[in-house]
Amino acid sequence: MDLVPALEEPLKKVLGPATAKVMAEHLGLHTVGDLLHHYPRRYEERGQLTHLADLPMDEHVTVVAMVADARLHTFASAKAPRGKGQRLEVTITDGSGRLQLVFFGNGVHKPHKELLPGTRAMFAGKVSVFNRRLQLAHPAYELLRGDDPAESVETWAGALIPLYPATAKLESWKIGKAVQTVLPSVQEALDPLPPTLREGRGLVSLPEALLKIHRPHTKADIAAARDRLKWDEAFVLQVALARRRHTDALLPAVARRPAPDGLLTAFDDRLPFTLTDGQRKVSKEIFDDLATEHPMHRLLQGEVGSGKTMVALRAMLAVVDAGGQAAMLAPTEVLAQQHHRSVTEMMGELAEGGMLGGADHATKVVLLTGSMGTAARRQAMLDLVTGEAGIVIGTHALIEDKVQFHDLGLVVVDEQHRFGVEQRDALRGKGKQPPHLLVMTATPIPRTVAMTVFGDLETSVLDQLPAGRSPIATHVVPAADKPHFLARAWERVREEVGNGHQAYVVCPRIGDEEDDPKKAKKSAEDEAEKRPPLAVLDVADHLATGPLNGLTVEVLHGRMHPDDKDAVMRRFTAGETDVLVATTVIEVGVNVPNATAMVIMDADRFGVSQLHQLRGRVGRGSAPGLCLLVTEMPEASPARQRLTAVASTLDGFELSRIDLEQRREGDVLGQAQSGARSSLRVLAVIEDEEIIAEAREEATALVARDPELTDLPGLRTALDALLDEEREQYLEKG
Repeated sequence: MDLVPALEEPLKKVLGPATAKVMAEHLGLHTVGDLLHHYPRRYEERGQLTHLADLPMDEHVTVVAMVADARLHTFASAKAPRGKGQRLEVTITDGSGRLQLVFFGNGVHKPHKELLPGTRAMFAGKVSVFNRRLQLAHPAYELLRGDDPAESVETWAGALIPLYPATAKLESWKIGKAVQTVLPSVQEALDPLPPTLREGRGLVSLPEALLKIHRPHTKADIAAARDRLKWDEAFVLQVALARRRHTDALLPAVARRPAPDGLLTAFDDRLPFTLTDGQRKVSKEIFDDLATEHPMHRLLQGEVGSGKTMVALRAMLAVVDAGGQAAMLAPTEVLAQQHHRSVTEMMGELAEGGMLGGADHATKVVLLTGSMGTAARRQAMLDLVTGEAGIVIGTHALIEDKVQFHDLGLVVVDEQHRFGVEQRDALRGKGKQPPHLLVMTATPIPRTVAMTVFGDLETSVLDQLPAGRSPIATHVVPAADKPHFLARAWERVREEVGNGHQAYVVCPRIGDEEDDPKKAKKSAEDEAEKRPPLAVLDVADHLATGPLNGLTVEVLHGRMHPDDKDAVMRRFTAGETDVLVATTVIEVGVNVPNATAMVIMDADRFGVSQLHQLRGRVGRGSAPGLCLLVTEMPEASPARQRLTAVASTLDGFELSRIDLEQRREGDVLGQAQSGARSSLRVLAVIEDEEIIAEAREEATALVARDPELTDLPGLRTALDALLDEEREQYLEKG
């Protein structure tokens, strides 16, 4: 009979069903290997105490501290009318701060006996505030004593106490004891790193790294373990991506080379401007890919307004020239309509294939969205299946089974992170052979994140703004400290409109959510802490009757009917509306060169990249742009520092780096992975740039030599674990 490898042993056999159930449900840990890879979040030094002054509200914390004082109070209550209710209040200290612990009812007896002044213990619970003081109610605790020889030598021998990411159902020290139980199994851990790589970099073995991370004796132990485990994560991930690139490179595709005097040439001839050097360079990379018999997989990163759409359109025309069709997938209907409008305008009579007045090389450009009328939709689908339409622009309605192509050669995906993997694969399946793929994003992604999250795509960067684009001045408007600054902001908007321009006002919320009792309740709670975010409908009313009285003010948000949205956008584009008050629906791709000013209300409620995206909607014409970030946050707050960073630079890559440094790693990957749980535990995408870059090189070389990884069973096992169901979608980015 086959023996189950030690690390694949289910936890319920080793720890018992009750503990195993909590570990599976709350921490996602199912096997001995899972538990060994649940690393301590930090370590407390045996002689030192936690910083109580810095505890986060509403979070589950574990602290090591000393009991300063304990008092038992007796009181009358409904349950104990004769004054027999008991409450134990224990104050613990770390020398810098104090924290109150409270125990009630029958729960007071044991702590009353054990938590005597001078006792040291680990306490775990949720931090709350009572009578303006921090407290833990009914915390679990574990005494730190050296009198039980069996326990103290084993558990507390090291001077460093590991504190694990824990939950209310399972305290850190219980996880620590469970780890202690399975620790002997580390000797059987299969090493995923090739021996030459490990020895060449002086990394400790995997069993040693796991022992040192869970039971370190010194800080050097922790450092050695983390260095080794970071390499595991970076390398296994990069091997998975390298194999994906290798497999993709073997897929067949139709090479698409533009005809010498076809549609592309005719289009270039009618352009009123010359392409930037950046656009030429990136176009060449794309055309070289399109000319090969393997599908292109390219990520086009371009600063807001760098002319990505132009590059994508020329690639689409090249494919149409070569007898294929091109589909552009946009995340929203507003954006699909906008792309359709701008593409047909740029192409002029070249977009009027089969129509009177159309040019000789012309093709048809059709729009396909969910809210189109049946007749228009039927016609668009007919044009696609016959090949009459060379270019289709649409939302995910393009992916439906009913939509058939004559010969799909290129898929352009706009704003990658808004599309799930399944949708992209479904669209890919519509070609006779896999179509070429170009993914565009205006969110600058630092190099390491691109290598980690989009590691199976080749990357092109457009970092040069087209000629004629104007600089954008950005200022923070501290509405609470200096209310007259806000009044001045509205005057500036009036001045821009007076000069024949237009303005956007962006708000975090629509304002009609209150019909939903759950949401209404939430806002009322927020109100106690902080007022609810400003809403489009309220702000628009206030401006139209107050500071911007006399100007035409319209609103745009995601819950409007698509036709109404389109009508509002058309009026704004035509210059009939002075001020558009909107939610972030305008964040991506809206192009109105005459709009020169943007006021972002409650700017602190938006992320750095989002603010940068929004700001890119102004300064698109020849007049300089102005972006005002309105906030009530105090000067010293992190939120204000974020806004100051946005105001200080127009470099999106610099900002995305600041953004990442300020947010937790998981959020970054989480966002880009469409919600898949981050598989990175010790690797930090920003700090560990070198490791990721080196791991990518090593992985690429290894996969080129041995795509099946025949000599590395440990690496194959680690890959299988990484490619488990939920992580599959993470790597399916390609």
